[in-house]
Amino acid sequence: MKPEYTSDELLPLSGLQHFCFCRRQWALIHIERQWQENVLTVEGKLLHNRVDNPFFSETRNGVITARSVPVASYRLGLSGVCDVVEFTSSTEGVRLPGREGTFSPAPVEYKRGKEKQDHSDEVQLCAQALCLEEMLSISIPVGSFYYHEIRHRVELELTRQLRDLVGEISAEMHAYFQRGHTPRVKPSKACRSCSLEDVCLPALQDQVIPASKYIQQQIEDG
Repeated sequence: MKPEYTSDELLPLSGLQHFCFCRRQWALIHIERQWQENVLTVEGKLLHNRVDNPFFSETRNGVITARSVPVASYRLGLSGVCDVVEFTSSTEGVRLPGREGTFSPAPVEYKRGKEKQDHSDEVQLCAQALCLEEMLSISIPVGSFYYHEIRHRVELELTRQLRDLVGEISAEMHAYFQRGHTPRVKPSKACRSCSLEDVCLPALQDQVIPASKYIQQQIEDG
């Protein structure tokens, strides 16, 4: 990993989830700039629109809630927006403008469905926390998810293993981006729910042949 990235080199933090789901999907979106929406992405966008209200904050039961908080990490080379950051009164926290005392921050990510079997949601939430840690010079031990489908909140411990995984994935994303490399598809059941299935065409992957072999065939047929 580079010592530090520049502003021009920052990649979207939201891409971590795409990258965990499918590296080819991530490359089609973030390198080739292709995007299609399906019902899952539309429902997810509608949910986030309900959450997003820039610069809005409220205090309830001693917890300050800030929405649509921009964050960045020059160590990881990522930038994005936290759905919600909750600030809880703490003697080891940070000071907030116009507020007395100090507060410990924790990101809360709103999700459309329910808990996933892979680590894609966890990686995204941990990356948000790492950005906040870098920006505020503070340690954040936990974050939370709120799953809209099951209306359930889940707390996530931000372990060293998870933090290291975020670093590894962000470095791999930057390596792909710098090379302009789009990986070959690895067809799976997940392809059926992918919004880019019609662009990726995973069913045709086995029919693709190397250019050298195609040229040789043309020579022989000629």
